Amino acid sequence: MQFVRPFFLCQLAVFVTITFVTTIHAKEPRLTAEKLLELGRIGDAAVSPDGRQIAYMVTYYNLPENSSTVSVYVQPLNTESALDSDKSGGSGPRRSTGFGTKLSTAPATVLLKDVKGLNSLSWIKRPEGFRILYVAPDQQPEPKPQAWIMDPANPAQAKQLTSVSQGISNLKPSPAGDAIAFTVNIKMDSTVNELYADLPKADARIIDSLMYRHWNQWHDFTYSHLHTAQFTSDGTLRAPVDLMADLRAHCPLPPHGGSEQFTFSPDGSEIAATLKLVDRPAESTDSGIYLIPVLGGGRQLISANMPGYDMEPKYSPDGRKIAFQSMQRPGFEADRNRIMVYDRSNGSLTEWTRGLDQTTHETAWDYSQEAVYFASETRGTRQIYRLAENSSQPEQLTQGWFDFSLVGPIADSHLILVKQQSILRPTELAVVDSRNGSLVTITDINGPQFEGLVMPQVEERHFTATDGKKIQSWIILPPDFDASQKKKWPMLTYCQGGPQGQIGQWFSYRWNFHLMAANGYIVLAPNRRGLPGFGTQWNDQISGDWGGQAMKDILSATDGMLTESHVDPKRVAAVGASFGGYTVYWLMGNSGSRFCAMISHCGVFNLESMYGSTEELFFVNWDLGGPYWQSPSVQAAYDRFSPHRFARNWQVPLLVIHGEKDFRVPVTQGIEAFTAAQVQGVPSRFLYFPEEGHWVTKPQNSVLWNRVFFQWLDTYCKPEPVN
Repeated sequence: MQFVRPFFLCQLAVFVTITFVTTIHAKEPRLTAEKLLELGRIGDAAVSPDGRQIAYMVTYYNLPENSSTVSVYVQPLNTESALDSDKSGGSGPRRSTGFGTKLSTAPATVLLKDVKGLNSLSWIKRPEGFRILYVAPDQQPEPKPQAWIMDPANPAQAKQLTSVSQGISNLKPSPAGDAIAFTVNIKMDSTVNELYADLPKADARIIDSLMYRHWNQWHDFTYSHLHTAQFTSDGTLRAPVDLMADLRAHCPLPPHGGSEQFTFSPDGSEIAATLKLVDRPAESTDSGIYLIPVLGGGRQLISANMPGYDMEPKYSPDGRKIAFQSMQRPGFEADRNRIMVYDRSNGSLTEWTRGLDQTTHETAWDYSQEAVYFASETRGTRQIYRLAENSSQPEQLTQGWFDFSLVGPIADSHLILVKQQSILRPTELAVVDSRNGSLVTITDINGPQFEGLVMPQVEERHFTATDGKKIQSWIILPPDFDASQKKKWPMLTYCQGGPQGQIGQWFSYRWNFHLMAANGYIVLAPNRRGLPGFGTQWNDQISGDWGGQAMKDILSATDGMLTESHVDPKRVAAVGASFGGYTVYWLMGNSGSRFCAMISHCGVFNLESMYGSTEELFFVNWDLGGPYWQSPSVQAAYDRFSPHRFARNWQVPLLVIHGEKDFRVPVTQGIEAFTAAQVQGVPSRFLYFPEEGHWVTKPQNSVLWNRVFFQWLDTYCKPEPVN
C-alpha cells in the first residue's frame, strides 16, 4: 500500500495540477521512474526440445504512447561452455552492469519485434523440425488473439493456426507434437438485456451469488475453458474440443493462474488440469487435479479428500507419475506448499516433502525421473533445490543474494534454466549446473540501461524482536552513502504486503528499493512475522494477529536502525501496499512519534467493512477468524486490530493511494482513511486511479505514482533544500 500526505490546504476533494521538481541532482546517472519504464522485462522463456536454443519474450514500454509491446528472441545455448563455468556467489562485489556472477551471453536473433498482445511462448517438435508457438492478434478488423506457429529460421512465414471467434490464451503444446491446448472464454451466463429482451437499454446486473467481481474485473458472464486441437497430416488443426463444456468453472484459476495449471501427458493422450469445482468458491480454496482425455470425456480426480489448493501438475518424462503442488489446510491461501506425487500405476499419493519446513514452487522433473527440482523462499532469498524420491532433505543448488525462478531442466545436459533477479537488477536468464551449483548468467537485456548507473548498496541485518527472535532485514543504502561521513539520511520503513509474501531479492516495478535509494533514502525492509522463508511457524504467526507481533517486529527493526548515527530519527517514513497499507494505517495510530510521513497504497482501513466488500472470503475467514458477527471473540479480534478504531490518534501526514478497480481491497477503504485524516485536520492527500486495480500498471500512471510518492516523502522527509 502507498500513502501520500496531502498539504493542509487540501481539505476538499479537488484535483490540482502539480509541477514536480526533480529531487536528486546527481553528478552521476541514477535510476529514475522514467528509466524504470525503459527496462526490458523478460517474460516467457523456453528451451528447445534438443536443448540447443532458448527462446524468450521481452516486454518494452512506450511512455509517450502509454503502451507496451513484446519482442521474441532466440539464442543458441552452448551447454559445453556453460558446464565449464566457474562457481560464483552473489554477495560479493557487484558490477554496475551485472549481478556479480559470471556472464556468458550469445548473439540473440530477434524473431518478432514490437508486437502488441504477444504471449504464451513455447517450442513444439513437428515432423518438419522444431517450431515456436505463440499467441498474437490475427489480422481481422477487430483483432483477436490466436495461436501461431513459426520456423525460427524463417520468422516471416509464421502461420496462424486458430480462428476462434472469442480469441484464445494460455497456449501449450503436446510433448508428442501432435496437438495444442489453450483456453477460451465461453459465455454461459445471461445479461440483464438477454433476460429482458424488451429492455435493451437497461443498465443493471442481477446478482445471486458471490464472486460477481474478482480482483480487478467484474464477472463478464464467461468462463475460461480448456480446449485441445489435434494437428492434421497437412499441419492444420482440427476443430477445437472444449474439455469443460458442462462446467461453470475456470481453468486456469483466476485471477493469477496461467498455463502452468494444465499439462499434457508425454504421449499426448490426456491432460492433467487444475479445476475448482465447489459450490461456494468465494469461501473455499479446494481446487483439485483432474485427468481428462484430450478428446474429451470423463474427468478423474487424483487429489480427492485434499481440501486445500492443489495446483500445477507435472508428468514425469515417462508419464508414470504426476507431481503437483498441494496445500493441506482448507481456506488458507498461504499454507505451506507440499510436493505430492501421484503414481498412475496404483493410484497412490506420496508427499515427497514430508518434514520439510519450507514451501515449494515451480516443480519440474529431473530427466532421470528419480528427483524433482523446485524453487523456495530461503531467509530473504529464493533458491533452487533438487529433491530425490527417497531423500529426507533437498539439496540446495543455488546460492547468493538472488531470487531465482525455475524454468526447467535442459535436455541432454546437467543444466537447469532459471530466471535470476536481485534488488539491484531485474530478471535475466541463467543456467545452473545441477551437479555442483555453478551458475552462469546468459542474457544481459538491461546491461546497456545499467551501464554507468551508480548503484545503491545492499546489506543484510538482523534485529532482535520483543520475544528475542531475530528479524532478518534488507538495508538498501543510497549510491553516495559513506559510513565514514557524519551525514544523516532520511529513512523509509517498508511494510510488506501479502500478508504472507517474503521480502526477497526481487526487483519490483512498483515498489522498487533501488529507486527509493537512488532518490536519497535509506530503505529498511524487515522480514517481519508472517512471511515465508523462515519456517512454517514464522509464516503462520500473522493469521489472527494482524496488529500483534508482526507490527512489533517492524517497530523493533525501525528502532534498531534509529540507533545508527547515519539515520536521522526526525526524517523517517513508513510506506506499504495491501497488507503493507494496512500496516501503515495501523502504525498511524499505534507507533507514537517515530514517523514523520506515511504512504498507504490499497490498504485495509476498516476490518468490518473490508469483510463485507472483498471477494475472496476464504482469505479473511482464515486470517481474521471468520465474519465479525460470528462470535464475541471474533468481534473482539476485529475491534482489537482494525486501524479505524485508532484513527483518533492520527497526527502524521498521510498519502492514500487507491484504484477504483481494486476489488480485493475495495477503494472505499482508502476513501474512509482519507476522510478520517481530513476530518481531523491531518495533512493528507488522496491519489486516486479510476482505471487501476490493486496494482498500478499503465506506464504514465506508474510514473505519476512515483512522482507523487517521492514528492510526498520529500515534502516531509527532506525539508532542507536539495542542491
